[in-house]
Amino acid sequence: MKKQGERQEYWRVVIAEQEESGKSVRDFCRERELTEHSFYWWRQRLRKEKPMSFALVETKPAAPAAQFELRLDSGEILRIPADVQSLRVLFEALRATR
Repeated sequence: MKKQGERQEYWRVVIAEQEESGKSVRDFCRERELTEHSFYWWRQRLRKEKPMSFALVETKPAAPAAQFELRLDSGEILRIPADVQSLRVLFEALRATR
């Protein structure tokens, strides 16, 4: 006996062949020695299934994190990440130099 997935695939192919043949369901089933009842039952069941779809997902390099720049009189540049923790450390250091 065929597994469920194999039966579904078999009926998908049969239904597609009938549609492409241009023949009536009755004539097609008679030629294939299939019951119309089975044909219609599988066609209805397969139409109710949600089609599986795929989407192409492209990744891009992450945008650089926001930064603050401090230009010192010496010409050096300090780049400080703009996250809360880094800003707290910066402000604590600035307060300490007063």
